[in-house]
Amino acid sequence: MRRSTPVLTAPEYSVRVVACADEHHGWSTAEPSDSFGLVLPRRGRFRLMSEGVEQAVDVTQGYAQMPGVEQQFAHPSGGDMCTFVSVGARLWREITGDRAVPQVVRVDGVAELAHRLLLRSARGSADPAERLVRTVAAAARTSPSDDAPAAARTPGARAARARLVARARDAVLEDVPQARDLVSLARVLGTSPAHLSRVFQAETGASLTRFRNRVRVSRVLERLEAGDGDLAAIAGDLGFADQAHLTRTVRATTGATPGRLRRSFAPVP
Repeated sequence: MRRSTPVLTAPEYSVRVVACADEHHGWSTAEPSDSFGLVLPRRGRFRLMSEGVEQAVDVTQGYAQMPGVEQQFAHPSGGDMCTFVSVGARLWREITGDRAVPQVVRVDGVAELAHRLLLRSARGSADPAERLVRTVAAAARTSPSDDAPAAARTPGARAARARLVARARDAVLEDVPQARDLVSLARVLGTSPAHLSRVFQAETGASLTRFRNRVRVSRVLERLEAGDGDLAAIAGDLGFADQAHLTRTVRATTGATPGRLRRSFAPVP
């Protein structure tokens, strides 16, 4: 079951929260998009198939929609929630500079923070358009990279690389204990630490450590947004060395300290 809730509607853009409560491993019927937009996950994860390419979608990686492009979805991990930002063609070109936006949109800490604040400003701001523009611009500027040698980009090798990275991502997202250490994770996945590190960087554009911290910071943002102000407890729960480590990582990832974020997430008068 999919539920769509509008939170912002204007002539040139709209924002709605989409929640899917289903769990299904098969692919949905192909759905052609009718607008430009971004889909930014907030909770959970699912799979996307578009133009024959399968992609993971989670808090670190969303996707762009383009008119006429068909997409299919699978939800093998249960329910999820995401935000769909629909933008008119003219405004899309103005925000993106008419550059090609990759379908896979990596959502860094700055983009996720802009996304979460967009939802708050949509509910309580007289002019949420600036936050919307910042959100789209922050997400659209990200792009995948593939610095693997040509030999590694053969169909079979690429599929093997993709499967390995998908398993590593899932281990981090599911809080598998061994995922907190490269060597332990490599042993669980049946590969060498050097190979896992190299392939993960090439496929995702980020090191495994950076991805792990990115997932942790997303969970910090969720806790702060929910009103949890006990940073020491959050640090312990999420695997940071201590509160100082949490603060450094959050600031490096989002550009803001946890204290500033708490103020940003304070209830709108």
